[in-house]
Amino acid sequence: MAVRALGADILVPDLAGWRRERFPVADGSNWIGTVPDWAAEILSPGTVRTDRIRKMAIYAREGVPFLWLLDPDARTLEIFRREASSWLLLSVHGDGGTVRAEPFSDIEIDLDLLWLD
Repeated sequence: MAVRALGADILVPDLAGWRRERFPVADGSNWIGTVPDWAAEILSPGTVRTDRIRKMAIYAREGVPFLWLLDPDARTLEIFRREASSWLLLSVHGDGGTVRAEPFSDIEIDLDLLWLD
């Protein structure tokens, strides 16, 4: 499903989430017009440049508060928070173990479940 409310850009994040009180009401269209509170991109050799250059800039410009970049080949998870109009890298996690990552810091995420082995 596309997230359409990103200026003139139409993006399709690999994953996106909204706080319950901001979740858009279903209107029968195949796109969502509310900027997500969190987006995640799963990097691949074919998308890494688009995800890191084009999409990150658009997400920052449009005010997405949190962004995760997940690289299954490198087995890394990068956590970003938007500060003003740019991204602040909060942490980088790799391989296994568990992590508490914004905006889901109340739960532990098992990184081993993220890798495609």
